[in-house]
Amino acid sequence: MLAEPPASLRSVRTLRLPRPRTEHAPAPPTPYWPRLLPLLAALACITRIPSFRWPLWSPDEGYLAVQARMLADGGELYETVVDRKPPLVPWLYEGAFVLFGDATLLPLKVLAVAAQLLTAVILVCIARRRWGDGAGRTAGVLYLLLSVGLNPEDVQAATFEVFMLPCTAAALWCADRRRWRAAGAAVACAFLAKQTGGAALVPVAWLLWQAGGARRDVLRLGVGLGGPVLVAAAVTNPAGFLFWTVTGSGAYASFTGSELHVLFRGLTNAAILAAACAGIIPPVVRVLRIARTGSTELWLWLASSAGAVLVGFHFFGHYYLQLMPPLALLGAAALQILPRERTLTAVSVSAGACALFLTWGMLAPRPELAHAERIAGEVRARTSPADRVLVWGIHPETYWLADRAPASRYLTAGLLTNYSGGRNGPQVGEKYAVDGVWPVFRGELAAGPPALIVDDSRGKPFAPQRVPSLRRILAAGYEPVATVEGAVLYSRSGDGRSRSAPG
Repeated sequence: MLAEPPASLRSVRTLRLPRPRTEHAPAPPTPYWPRLLPLLAALACITRIPSFRWPLWSPDEGYLAVQARMLADGGELYETVVDRKPPLVPWLYEGAFVLFGDATLLPLKVLAVAAQLLTAVILVCIARRRWGDGAGRTAGVLYLLLSVGLNPEDVQAATFEVFMLPCTAAALWCADRRRWRAAGAAVACAFLAKQTGGAALVPVAWLLWQAGGARRDVLRLGVGLGGPVLVAAAVTNPAGFLFWTVTGSGAYASFTGSELHVLFRGLTNAAILAAACAGIIPPVVRVLRIARTGSTELWLWLASSAGAVLVGFHFFGHYYLQLMPPLALLGAAALQILPRERTLTAVSVSAGACALFLTWGMLAPRPELAHAERIAGEVRARTSPADRVLVWGIHPETYWLADRAPASRYLTAGLLTNYSGGRNGPQVGEKYAVDGVWPVFRGELAAGPPALIVDDSRGKPFAPQRVPSLRRILAAGYEPVATVEGAVLYSRSGDGRSRSAPG
C-alpha cells in the first residue's frame, strides 16, 4: 500500500491554475477627430476646386478687390470708398492684399476653403453634442456636400456669405453651451460680415429663453452683441457706418419695380437649392414633423435665415447660402432617428448632386469675365498706371483687372441708379440713387476728371441716354475713341494719346 501524500502536497494539487481568458477586452475608443477632420478637410478642398479655375467669380469679388486695394492705399471706408456692406470682409481682403499683394485673389480663395471647413467643424460639434458621434459626422459631411448646391457664381465666390457662415454657426454653438457673451459676439461678427447674419440672433434668443433668461445672461448677450458693432462703427465712421449698412438702402430694399423678374429669380434659385437638398428633404419632412428631437431652435434658425433671404426682395443665389447650415443640422437630426441605410442613401444622393454642381462649376463658361478682361486690356493700353478711370457699369472687377484706380468712390453704376439690385426697368435712374451721391460724384469728376470713361451699360436701363448728369459730363469734355463688345470708351477731348491708340 502506497503511503498517503503529505497534507501540504494535497493542498497544492487542489489549486487550479487560471484558465486563459475567453472574453475579449474592450477595444480602445476610435479617435474621432483624427479620422473625421482629414475627411472634412478633403471635402472642403474638393468642393471649392472650381473657385480656383478663374481669377474671380462674381462682381462682388471684384468690388471687394477694388475696395481693398483702395483701402490698402490709404482710403477710408464709408468715406473715400463705399459699399452697402459692413466692414469685416473688406478688412479681410485688405489684410490679404497687404500680406500677399493685390494681384491675385488666391489667398482669399484659400481662406474661403478654411471658412467652409470651420463651419462644418462647428456643425459637427453641435450635432455630436446633441445626438452622438454618428450624427456629428453626418452633419459635417452633409454641409460640405450641400455647400455647392447653387449656381457656381454664387457658391464659389469668396464673398460675404462664405465668411459669415462660420460666425452664425459659432453663435448657435456658444448658445448651446450657455456662453451668452460669446454667442452675442458671434452674432455681431456675422452681422459685420453681412447684415443678414444678424438673423442668427433668433435661435440664440430662443435658447436663452429656454435656459431661463436671467437678467445677467441677457446683459451678457447684449454686451457681446453690441461691443464689436460699436467698435467697428467707431473705427470707421459712425455716421457713414450707420448710413451705408442700415439706413441708406431704402430704394435697394424696395419690392416695387421688376417684380416678375426678381420673383422668377427667387423661384429658380429655390428650385436649384431644393435639387441639391434632395437627399435630406424627405427624412426632414417625414421625421421631424412627428418626432420630438429637441430641434425647435434649428427650425427657428432656418426660418430666420429664410427671412434674411427675403430681405430686399432680390433673391440672389448667394443669399441662399445662409440656409445651408440649419438644413444640414436638420438633416442630421432626422437621419439619426432612421435606420443607418437611410443615412447612407441621403449622403449618397447629396454626393451625386454635389458632383453635378462641381461639374457645372468646372465647365460653365464665364462670358462676363471674358468681357471684363477684354475691356481691362483696352483700358491698360489707353492709360498709364497713374491715370484714374471711370467704368460706368456693374462690373467693378474691370478696375482690378486693368490695375487702374477708380475716379470715384462709387464703384458701380448701381449706387448711382439703383441698378445694382437687379432692377431692370421702372426703379432705375438718378432719382432712385442712394441719397446724396450725385453731388459727391459730380464733385469728384470735376476735381479729378478721369483720363478714360468706359460706358459698359450696353443698352441696360442705366445707359447715359437715361442718366442726364452723366450725359452732360460726356458731352462737355469727352469723345468716343473705341468700342469693345458694345462698351464705348471715351477719352478727354484733345487727348491725343488716347485718340490715336489702336481701336
